[in-house]
This record gives sequence, structure tokens and C-alpha cells, in this order.
Amino acid sequence: MASSSTAPAPGLTDEAVTAARAAHGRNVLTTNAHSGLLATLRGVVTEPMFGLLLAACAVYIALGEGAEALTLGVALLAVAGISVYQEIRSDRALGALRELTQPRAQVRRNGVVGPVPVADLVVGDAVLVEEGGRLPADGTVTEGSDFSVDEAILTGEAVPVAKAVGDPVFAGTSTAAGSVWLTVTAVGGDTKLGRIGQSLEAIDTEKTPLQRQVSRFVLRMAWVGAGAFSLVWGVNYAHSGNWVTALLFGLTLAMSILPEEIPVAFSSFMALGAARLSRLGVLTRQPQTVESLGSATVICADKTGTLTQEGMRVAQLYDGAAARLVPVPGPLLPSATPVLAYARWASETEPFDAMEKAIVAAFMAAAPAAAAAPAPMLHEYPLAGTPPMMTHVRQVNGETLVAGKGAVEHVLAVCRPTPAVAAEIRRVAQALSAQGYRVLGVARAAAPGPDFPAAQDDFAWEFLGLVALENPPKANAAAVIQDFLAAGIQVKMITGDFPETAQAIARQVGLPGADTLLTGQQVMALSDVDLQPLAATTAVFARMFPEAKLKVVEALKARGEVVAMTGDGVNDGPALKAAHIGVAMGRRGTEVARQAASLVLVDDDLAGMVTAIAQGRRIYQNFKKAVFYVVSIHIPIVLTVAVPLLAGWQFANLFSPVHIIFLELVMGPTCSIAFENEPAEAGQMRQPPRPLTATFLAGAELGRSVVQGLGIAAAVLGVYYYFMRQGAPLPVVRTLTFATLVLSNLLLTLVNRSFTQSVLQTLRVPNRILWLMLALTLALLLTTLLVPAAQRLFGFAPVPLAALGGCALAALAGVGWVEGWKAVRRQRP
Repeated sequence: MASSSTAPAPGLTDEAVTAARAAHGRNVLTTNAHSGLLATLRGVVTEPMFGLLLAACAVYIALGEGAEALTLGVALLAVAGISVYQEIRSDRALGALRELTQPRAQVRRNGVVGPVPVADLVVGDAVLVEEGGRLPADGTVTEGSDFSVDEAILTGEAVPVAKAVGDPVFAGTSTAAGSVWLTVTAVGGDTKLGRIGQSLEAIDTEKTPLQRQVSRFVLRMAWVGAGAFSLVWGVNYAHSGNWVTALLFGLTLAMSILPEEIPVAFSSFMALGAARLSRLGVLTRQPQTVESLGSATVICADKTGTLTQEGMRVAQLYDGAAARLVPVPGPLLPSATPVLAYARWASETEPFDAMEKAIVAAFMAAAPAAAAAPAPMLHEYPLAGTPPMMTHVRQVNGETLVAGKGAVEHVLAVCRPTPAVAAEIRRVAQALSAQGYRVLGVARAAAPGPDFPAAQDDFAWEFLGLVALENPPKANAAAVIQDFLAAGIQVKMITGDFPETAQAIARQVGLPGADTLLTGQQVMALSDVDLQPLAATTAVFARMFPEAKLKVVEALKARGEVVAMTGDGVNDGPALKAAHIGVAMGRRGTEVARQAASLVLVDDDLAGMVTAIAQGRRIYQNFKKAVFYVVSIHIPIVLTVAVPLLAGWQFANLFSPVHIIFLELVMGPTCSIAFENEPAEAGQMRQPPRPLTATFLAGAELGRSVVQGLGIAAAVLGVYYYFMRQGAPLPVVRTLTFATLVLSNLLLTLVNRSFTQSVLQTLRVPNRILWLMLALTLALLLTTLLVPAAQRLFGFAPVPLAALGGCALAALAGVGWVEGWKAVRRQRP
């Protein structure tokens, strides 16, 4: 399709934009009904802990205990406030992330072209969409250059549809080839995509394995809590005959069992982790991606712009007429100039590809007068074929010229040189590729007349020569690969380039197994079963095309690998979507690639993936610490409430909801704020990736946490039993038991900062928020022990300092044994 030559319209004025937005609304398909302050409050008041506190408050009122009811009411507001704060904090982080990842469109307004957020487009806007871009709204084509779209999201048909001036285009479809100026005709819910309800935002995101594990664990604990509540209520009622008092202590036990901090911590860790990554130049489209980062076992990396530098430079030409190589820059023989000229004319008029930019720059330097001459395009054949080639028909100085460039194999196939000449061209191309150059074939054809053939291969082609482009490795490429390898992650290169070029770059960056190679043709010729072992052992995949890339990703996944895939083009979309972690480039990546990926590297630097994986491992490790902390501290709370009642101790109901809520107010922020802020442990990136389906909510790891909790419970119940047997009154026993539990909580927080390093080592690791939480907890404990009003509220009594020292020693024994266990583990080979 020829490009239109009509003069561009100036676009809408600011006043027209305001009027159109008022008339048709913003360009958003759905509004998120699950966000906002009201939705947050609704979620808080429906939490089980909120309901238990409300019920306990009502029981206190029924018993005429005004002070306790008031205290629980304040605690209720405090719990709700903490939850709301956490939700708002997470929402703000995600909101900032959405702002960073929001796509932008090139729009002409007031005669000036500039970027505008897609959500701010209005009816009447003039919008430019280039190859690889997603159409942001419904519209009509006003100016196009060989423009075709993939409308599979609407029709289910993946075959590109050519569009001419005046044809309609629809939001959500993507540009398969060419570029287009369109005039917006509908936005938001008025678009075809909006009307048929296929908004991607309306699709519920599938829960990750860890999300499902957390949900199952909390649900099991909820059922345990319900059973324990019924048991304690029944036993208390049998002893006292007072169902209201029995209800109060049943609620106390239910509150002590429910680990409601865990799901709050999960959402907080994922949202804040995504926000941290965004500040490090890695944008996550879904916060849950953070969870899977630490499990990546294979990185499938593109070559150009990922392992190699972004810019390219024409380094040599092969003059087919003289059969000789010509260095660039340098004086060109008359027979060599057409090689560069036709390569330029086969490129886009305004190139955006690094390779074409390099060709244009070399042509301008070698022949500035010829490069400055107008060369309007009459017809364009987009990049097509396997391997691909592209053709432009242009008018240069009144003459119609047909220029083609592309893969050497394709160019030779259409030019049909003699076998000897073809063999020599292939030898030269392979020699250049072995030096790491990217090699393109260049050809020309005579204009056939007024009608152009249907396919570019049907021209009568003449071979002109080769263009060798230099794209050296990035300075940090070798170090990045070594970082991946040290973390137990395989690296594979997947590129559309020559095998020799790919392997040369692989050797330069120190990629292990650089001599192992599969081409796209070989990949497609293999069965799925036969490909799997080869995909696992092959390091370089060359001459790859979309179907082959996708097949390799699927083969690696079938072997149980957790695959990260980098890409930047439209053709990378399927493989990016299929990979566990699709990684798009932020600068040179197409919108289709960014939409298909789960991560975007803002600076196109693969080192960002090392950072992302390190952060993913840190977040997962810290979440594990937080969960183990919650499990370990809940066990002594539960047993301190249940054991005396079931064992018939003298003081059966030592704790009430007031004591439990104190602990909840301490544990919640410690779990979801202090541990989230914990720095990464040394050596974390020297550990192998964790299996994606691995869980720490069952098995040996959870068992260790349970034993840790039992140790604390033994210390707390030991203090309880000792002072009870010594004849201490109930308030004194309650005071000392509670003090032991809170001191154990403080020590547990310090011990759980690492499962390998000693507490003496972790004391030197900075975490101001954790120390603030510990100081706040200690201050609250001292308040309840020393302030008379607080003493009365908690049912405490003054106790000797020596007794509190004994509580501290008991807490140290109940928690400190873990340090000995760590020391034994460190001694093991």
C-alpha cells in the first residue's frame, strides 16, 4: 500500500480536547470497582479478626465491663487503621506502578506531535501508531504506509488484515506491519472492545502458587479456630454455667489462632516489592510476578540490544560486482556505492530500527548528496518470509527503483546467481558472521511497469552485495551472564541472526556451551518430545522466528524449567506471553511486546534482570521469615489460652481479648512492615533457584517453626505454672506470664531475621523500622506494667524486678535454643 501524500491536519486544540472529553469521557475500558477508600474499608470490616473483636466488644458490653468494651473499641479502630494504612500503602505503590507502565500514544495536537497517556485520548485526536504498537482507540485510517493489523483479540483470526485510508480500526488490536495516522472515533466503553466486554482489566488474574498456598493455610487455621472456639466455649460453659463469659473466652482463643497477619503481609510484600523494583528500573505489570522471580531457572536472552549494544554501525560492505570487501567508513568504489544506496532505499523513510538507522547514517556519510535527494515511496512489501526480506519501490531523481534487503539466504534465493558465485557469497557471509557482524543481503530489480507483482519474490532480482553491521557486546554482558550462572540460572541466546554471528557473540560474552546450536528450521523439524532434551542442553538458538521461539519456551517449560524470556518486537509476543516471566525492553520494545511481558526493563539492560531476581529472592525470603514469625508466636498464645483450661489449672482463663489484641497490634506491623524492610542476606544470589511450586507452609520448614513456637510456649507456660504453684495471686501470674510472652516476641523477631546467621551477625544489619517496632513494643509493655490505669485495664499487678528478670531468662531460653541449632547447621559441611 502506498503511503498517503496529503498534508497532515494540525490536530485538535486544547479547547476541543476538553470539549471531547466532556462529551465522551476518558479512554478507559473499565473502572476498578475493587479500589478506593470505601472498598478498602469494606474489605477491612469483613475480615474475620474485625468480626471477632466486634463480638468480644458486644460481650463486654453485655457483661457491663465498660472499660474493657471501650478498650476493645479503640483496639478495633487501631486494627482497622493499620489494615487501612497497609492497603493504602500498597495501593499507592501499585498506583505509581500503573502510572509508570501506562502506555502512551503519539498524538498531534495544536500542530505539534507529542506523547499523551492513552487514557487521555479523545474523539477526534490524530494518533500515530507504528509497527508493533497497540491501537489505543477505535478510529479511521487517515494516512498509512503498508499498514496491516492483527485483529485476533476481536475476531480470533491471527491473519493480519490490510487497512487502507478510510478503513476502520479498533482498540486493542495491534499493528502487524507498517505505520498509520488515524482519527479517533470512539474511546473507552464506546469502542468495539469495550462494548463486547473483553477488557483485559475485567479478567481476574490467576492466583500464583504461593497465593493459593497462603489461602489454603489461612483457611485451615480458620477451621481450626472455629473448632477450638466451640471446644473452649463448651468447656467454659460446663465449668461456669455462664454462656456469656464462656463466649468471651472462646472468642479469645479464636482470635489467638487466626493468623490474619499472613494474607495482609503477602499483599503488602508483593505491592511494595513491585514498587521497589520500579525504582530500580524494572517495571512489573502484575505485583504477583515478584513471587516467581526467585524461581527462574532459565533466561532466554535476545542478542541484539540485550547482550549487544543498542546502536549499530556499518563496518564493511561486500561489493558483489567487484567481489571484494570494502571497509566503512572509507572511500567507496563506484560499484560499491549502490550496495549502500539500495540498502538505504530498502529501509524505512524514517527508520526506528537500530540496523536501519546505521545504514542511513553510513549512506549519508558516504554519499551526502545522494542521501539528501527525495526518495518518495511508491509501494512497500513488508518484512516477510523465513528467513525474512523486505522490499521498497521508490522514485529517485525521476526513476522508479526497486530495492530489497534481508537475510542472505532469502536474497540469494530470489537473485539466483550461479552456484559458484552463490558459494562465494555464502563463504564471505559466514566469514563476516564468524567475526560477530550482522550480515544483510542487498538486491535491486527493474521496475516492471505500472502494476507491481503480488509478492516481492516475483521481481527479477539482481544481487548487489552484503552489508556487515557491527553490534559489539555490552560492556557488562559477560558480568551479567556470570551473575546468572552464579545464581544457578542457565542462559540461552535466542536470536534471528546468523548462527556464526550468534556464536561469535556468545563466545565473546562467555556464554557456556556457545558451540551448541540449533536453528529455527531445526527446532520446527523436531518433535516436542525430541526437542525437550536438546532445548535443555543447547545454549545458542539462531535464525529463530516466532513459532520456533515459542516452541523452545514450551519445551523448556515441559522439562520443569521456570523460564524468563526477553524480547522487544511484535514477533516476540507469543514467546513472551508463554514464558513464566516475559521481559520486554522499555526503550526499544514495541507496545505489543510490553503488553505481552510481565516485566519491563526501563533501560534495556539485562543487568536489571539480575537486580529483579535478587529482589524477588529477598522478598520471598523475608515473607518466609514473616510467616514463620507469625506461626511461632501464635503457638504460645494459643497454648497459653487453651492448656490451662483443658488441664484444669487453678487460673484457667488468664488472658482476655484485651491481651490478645495487644499482641495483634504488635505482631501485625512487625510481620508486614519490619520484615518487609529487611535487607537481603549475604550469599542469596549464590543459592540455586527455588522450585516454583515449593512451599514452606508444610513439611520440615513449617515443622521447625512449630518447634520454635513450642519452645516459646514451654517457657511461657513454665512461668505460668511456676508462679501459680508458688501461690502467687491471679494478677501477678497474669503479669509475669504476659511479660514472658511479649519478651519472647521481641527475641523471636531478632532470631528470625536469619535462619543461618547468628543474632550477633544480624544485629549489625541495618533495619530502622524493625528497631522502631521493637522499641515501640517494649514501651507498650512497660506502660502496661508501670502505669496504674493500664495495669487495671489489663488486670496486672506490680511485680518485683527480679521476677521480671526471671521472665526475661525464661524467654531467652525459650527462643535462644534456635541459635544453638543454627550454629550446629553452620558447622555441617
